[in-house]
Amino acid sequence: MSLVCWKCGASLAGLPLPLSRRDTCPSCHAGLHVCKLCRHYDAQRAGQCRELAADRVADKTRVNDCGWFVPRPDAYQGGGAAMAQASRGALDALFGNQAADGESPQSAKPSLLDDLFRK
Repeated sequence: MSLVCWKCGASLAGLPLPLSRRDTCPSCHAGLHVCKLCRHYDAQRAGQCRELAADRVADKTRVNDCGWFVPRPDAYQGGGAAMAQASRGALDALFGNQAADGESPQSAKPSLLDDLFRK
């Protein structure tokens, strides 16, 4: 099993399994015995945990003592630049990309604005 950090995506191949409560990511120093790295974690569920017998944990990113913890290899969700680019593309498709036309939002045609707000 090739584990990666739930927070930064760095490889955890050098850490012995099972992960202890004190283990941290060698790259970002985030705690690893957290709900977001567990195979039972499910953001779509009400308690965000598929294990019904597990105690409730309020902060899913903090180290906890859950006895049902089993690390999962696909815990890192990514984001950052790729997610921002996809969001920017969706906004451009929705509102039109005025910057691509060489027009800035401040230089909107005054006559159109006057027509819109005319009494």
